[in-house]
Amino acid sequence: MTASTVETEPDTAGPRLNQPRRAFAAAGEVVLAVLLVALAVWCWQRGILRYSYPVPDGPPLESTRMKGNWVGAAAGLVLVAGVLLLDAVRQTVLAVRTKTPERDGRAPGDRDHDGWEQGAERDV
Repeated sequence: MTASTVETEPDTAGPRLNQPRRAFAAAGEVVLAVLLVALAVWCWQRGILRYSYPVPDGPPLESTRMKGNWVGAAAGLVLVAGVLLLDAVRQTVLAVRTKTPERDGRAPGDRDHDGWEQGAERDV
């Protein structure tokens, strides 16, 4: 092929992962997780009923009844809050991480001395 027929490929790299605005998403997820935990506590308290029956010869008989729908809702809300917190940690790491390929002198597709493409994961 001649130099005139070789077409250069356009830069099709997507948006960078490390964007400072991700910190706002992380903060929103933390606030939402706190609200979900507060809602879970409310559901849990609504799902636990305690009864006391007087007995003539001794202390009253204590009984606890658990309503499965409220307890299950509380467990589900805590689960969703946990997933949101995990994603908030991920978003924070991506917002804070500042190392870019330009800073170490290589382009995103360059390979290091071992032949690995930059940014590729490898077992050490």
